[in-house]
Parts: sequence; C-alpha cells; structure tokens
Amino acid sequence: MNLCERCGGKGYIVVGEQPCPNCDGSGKTESISLGEASEKEMRELIESGSTRCSVCHGSGKMPVTESCQDCGGLGREYTCVVCGSRLNSKKEVCERCAKKPLLHILDPACDLKDINIGDIYQGRVNGLANFGAFVDLSESVRGLAHNKVLKSRPEVGDAIIVAVRNILPNGNIELEPVELIEYNTVEVEKELPLARAADLHRSVGKQVMIKGEVIQVKQTGGPTIFTVADDSGPVFCAAFEKAGVRAYAEIDSDMIVRVIGDVSMRNNQVQVEIKSMKRLWGKEASSVKDRIEQAIDLRAEPFETEFLVKSDVMQRLKPAMKKVAKEIRRAVFKSQPIVVRHHADADGITAAVAIENAILPLIKEIGGPDAEYYNYRRAPSKAPFYELEDVTKDLSYALEDSSRHGQKMPLIVLMDNGSTEEDVPAMRQAQVYGLEMLVVDHHHPHKIVDQFLIAHVNPAHQGGDFGLTTGMLATEIARMIYPAVEARIGHFPAVSAVGDRSEAPEAEEYIRLVEDRYNREDLKKIALALDYEAFWLRFNEGRGLINDILCLGRLDRHQRIVELLCEQANAAIDEQLRASMGNVKTTRLANGIIMNVLDVENFAHKFTFPPPGKTSGEVHDRLCKKFDGRPVVTIGYGPDFAVLRSRGVRMNIPQMVKELMEEIPNGGVSGGGHLVVGSIKFVSGMRKEVLAKLAEKIAGCGVDAASKAG
Repeated sequence: MNLCERCGGKGYIVVGEQPCPNCDGSGKTESISLGEASEKEMRELIESGSTRCSVCHGSGKMPVTESCQDCGGLGREYTCVVCGSRLNSKKEVCERCAKKPLLHILDPACDLKDINIGDIYQGRVNGLANFGAFVDLSESVRGLAHNKVLKSRPEVGDAIIVAVRNILPNGNIELEPVELIEYNTVEVEKELPLARAADLHRSVGKQVMIKGEVIQVKQTGGPTIFTVADDSGPVFCAAFEKAGVRAYAEIDSDMIVRVIGDVSMRNNQVQVEIKSMKRLWGKEASSVKDRIEQAIDLRAEPFETEFLVKSDVMQRLKPAMKKVAKEIRRAVFKSQPIVVRHHADADGITAAVAIENAILPLIKEIGGPDAEYYNYRRAPSKAPFYELEDVTKDLSYALEDSSRHGQKMPLIVLMDNGSTEEDVPAMRQAQVYGLEMLVVDHHHPHKIVDQFLIAHVNPAHQGGDFGLTTGMLATEIARMIYPAVEARIGHFPAVSAVGDRSEAPEAEEYIRLVEDRYNREDLKKIALALDYEAFWLRFNEGRGLINDILCLGRLDRHQRIVELLCEQANAAIDEQLRASMGNVKTTRLANGIIMNVLDVENFAHKFTFPPPGKTSGEVHDRLCKKFDGRPVVTIGYGPDFAVLRSRGVRMNIPQMVKELMEEIPNGGVSGGGHLVVGSIKFVSGMRKEVLAKLAEKIAGCGVDAASKAG
C-alpha cells in the first residue's frame, strides 16, 4: 500500500479555482457567531468592521477538485497482499486470493492497534497456566487461549495458529486455536509515517520508522549497532539479541532497510532502539537508494573558493580539483572509510595533513566524535609511489574492518604519489577488491594510471610542472572541502614549496602570504623537521608530533620541537657529508655538465638520517654552490639503485628509464620521478652497464642558457 504518486495521497487533484461561496470572493465577512468567535476574530471585527473568511482563510478563492483517476479517489495504491495485483478498493486481497483463508504474521513492532477481531494469526506459546496458554503474536502483543477452546495442551515454544475471538476494553486478547489446511500468508507491517534521521532528536521517547542504507555494522559486548543513513544523514540503531551476539545476522552493510524502533538519547547522541528491521527489495529499495544518492550528491558539492594565489595552471586544474573535493566529501557523507596515503617528506606530509584537517571535522559532524577512529586513517609511504607493501597493508586493514564491523571498502587518496607507472602493480591489486582511488600529485604522470582512478590532479595535465607542489594543490582542495580549515593550514603551501625547493612563481606568492608569521628560514626549519621526524616514524602517521611541527597546537612546543629536530638533523647531515664529500668523483662532460658520482653504499652511513636520497640531495646542494652558475648533475648510487639530482640540465628521467629498459632488457630497470629529479632501480649484477648508459644519456642532454653561459 503506497501513496498515490499523482495525488500525493489526497484522493483528488486540483483542476481550477472558483470564488469562495461564503464571502463571494472578497476574502472577508462582516458577521460572525459571537459565541464561537476567537479573540483575534473579535479584534479584527471591531477594528476594521470585518474579519477574514473562515472558509477560504482570506484568499477569496476555493479550489475546484476532481477525484484522482489513478487511485479511484482512495489516495493510496492498494494491491493484493498475496499476489500483488492492483485493487480498486480498500481490501487486503483480490477475489481470487480471498478463496483461501489468510494467515497473518505480525512484524515484531506491531502492537494492539495492528490486530483485528476475526483475523487469523501465527503465534508462539510463551507460557502455560492452569486456565490456558499465553500466546505471543508479536513482541508486544500477547493473548490467552483458554482451556475451554484448547483441544490439547501445547508446550512452551510451540508454534500455533490462532484466531482473535475478542479484544476486551482492558486490552486483553481472547484467542482460539484454528486448523488450516490451505491458506495464504500475509506479513503485517507496522504502519507509521516515515521519519527522517536528521529530525529524530525531536522524537525522543516516540516510536518511528526510517528507511535507509546500512553503512556500518558494529558488534559490541552488548547490542549490535547498525549505522543507517537516509537522505538526511546517518543514525545509530541498536538491536539486542544476547550479550555479544550478532542481531539480525541477515542484515549487512550496503543493504536498504526499513527500521522501526524507539528513539532515545545515548551519550548525547540520538539512537533508535530497534523493534523491527527488514531488508527492502525491488522498486521500494531502489526508490530509497536513489533518494539517498541524490541527497548525497547535492550535499557533496564542494565550496566555491578563490585560490589563495594567482595561478593559470591551477585555474585550468580547478575542475579536476573540485572533483577530488567532491569525491572526498561524498565518502564522508556516505560514512565510507578514507585512507590518505602520502610520500613521507615535507611536501607529502603537508598535503596529507591539509586534507586531514579538512575532513576530520566533517567526519565528526556526520558520524559523531568516535567516527574518525573507524572512518579515517593516514599512512605515509617511504617511496614516492604506491608500493605493493602499502596496498597490502591497506587491503589487510580494509578486509578486517569489513569482516568485523561491516564497513565499506575505503576510498584511497594518494598524495604526492600515484601518478607514475611504478604505481600500477599496487593499483591493480586495489582494483581487484574494488578500492576507489584519487590522486593528487606533481610527479611526471603516466596515462596508464588513469584507468584505475576516479579523479587525478597533476599540474602536468594542464601545462604545469613539479614546481606546483602537492602541498599547494592539497591546501586549495582542502579549502573546497571545508573552508574553515584555511586559518589552520594557510602556511602549508609555503612549507611544501621550501621543502621541495620549488622555483615556481606560485611558490613565491605562497611564501609572501605568510611572511608576517613565518620567514623563509622558519619554513626551511619546519620542512627539515618534517623530513627528519618522518625518517624515524617509518610507516607511522605520528599525528601528534607532526601537528606540533606544523604549528597546529601550542606555539611554544612547536618552536622547541622544531629547533631540537633541526639541531639533530643538521648534526646528522654534517656527519654524513664529512664522510661522503671527499669520495665524490667529479667529471666534466663534453656538453659542459659537471657530473658528480657518489657510492652511497660504501661512502655514507647506512640505516640512519639522512637516507641515500637526501644524502645525494645534500651533496648536490654543496656541489651546486661550488660550481655556481654551471650545469650540475649528481648521482648517488648503491648496489641496485641510483638517485639523480640536477640543476640547469634538461633531463627527462622518466624517458631515460624507458630507454634503459629497452636498451638493457636484462638490467631489471625501473623508476621515475620528476623530469630532473628522480631515482632508478636495477639488478645489482648490471649496475656497471646501467650507470654507464645513464652517463651517456646525461652527456647527450641539453643545458639551460644561463647555465651554459656560466
């Protein structure tokens, strides 16, 4: 039985208007019954000599209606509860199905109002007395079958078919067992108006019905907690079977359900104590699902924000950035877990923490104060790409959460990684399990990754380069997600710019934006502290430590921890350079490039800060000062890898890697990065051949005009 879609349940439709017969269309009347008039009407009559017409309420018009043809004036679409055929009257069954008696099975939420004298019901014997048997028709409906109508004495727990003989004024129900050979079964549902999750705080102490999607199932030591979301938001629904025992085992996440229960407050949050929960199917389920998706799609729209700095590249990237913001907001509103994966350096950390600070308040608003522990995780990646080790951990956590808590598979947000061919093996694994992925990155992209992504932001897609850092892009996306976050993260782009040595014009603008709070030296210290702490954190997010370094907490503690970490980091760098600089081999190539080579395996400290990549970078910085104005390339190599840094040289490291793979097929070559900064992997037995070929390719590179002049 559904409301008629054409008339909305009224049973009629408005086809026109006519003047009100009571006031002749004036909207006012000059006479009223003094005995029945209200104080307001008396005041209107005295002050103006007339009062509003009580029939048309002052409009002077009355609607002209006709009976709705779709429902025959009933206001509802009545269908046979057995076969589903359309009925033209308020009946339960059609004439064909009425030839067999109806056996009614009450929904657990049904009460005395839902039963009728003379109808037949399925019951269960709850208890025995000297005078008869007590029979439960539902959780709240119990009647008595007296000995005088019992042909045999049943046992407690027996199923029994009974007819309702009478309902006494005090609510007692008289039952009589009946025998049925052939019958049709009817499930009787509790008739309640549909409530919205967002409005349930107004219905505390009342019984309500909601329809929505199960987005999480959590088993506690007591009840089972179902998080059910409709088009207005989620609500916690509790069902108790036995302590620690899963209630409604047939109901799982992603199912569309109808819940009936009593509204209560628990820990300052609205909760529905479930009396009945049933999975919905077919048209009804589709209608609920569509309504939810439409509402989420509307709520997920990102905020319209202006960029903090002028950037033609970001303007062209804005549609892709808005798509990322929308998908993240959509995940929050659907209570889909979010995993933020990021490169463990200053750029990757600032990018990830910017997004983190935007979505955590939103998660708490939607899911309550504990929601972030179930619906959010941040995890650093040591490599600048999504490694197999990373995806293995993400899948392991996701599958465990899905099994234990009925959670959806998470949305993976890759920051400062995810754009290169090296990401593909991990992405293929993620795809098998249906993981949705977003990428915000500035490494040189490969189009092969896009088949695994629902959105991809990379400056190279719109004519930019790696100078537009991930931290800059992510901060602007975070503002689209949750604009109020700007005050906390406004300095992040400047930190990422300094940390990644960006020379883009946007970098200088972001640095100028915060120069009243942080000078360039302050920014360098924050970036170095992040790199240093990330090395020791390994694969841990270290939220509290990272927040202090980024000045998201106490200012005094921020200042002390940054100074201490920089002191320790600089000491470690100085120690590393003392061991390494004297072992650098320098060669001037025919094209004028100063090529520097360092064996970091044998001439640098292992397993400590700075790691090989940063060691090579620090060596490169020293050599750039030594050979000021000239093109410089620095290669730090180990048994099976090489790290490249350059200045003033027109290299294309991804292209070099591709060529090396073709030219040395047995070299096991892989790698990538930015055009002029990156890394290469190979098998150790082919190190000599790979490095020799690499040197040849560097010797064939062009140099910048300024460097050539130098």
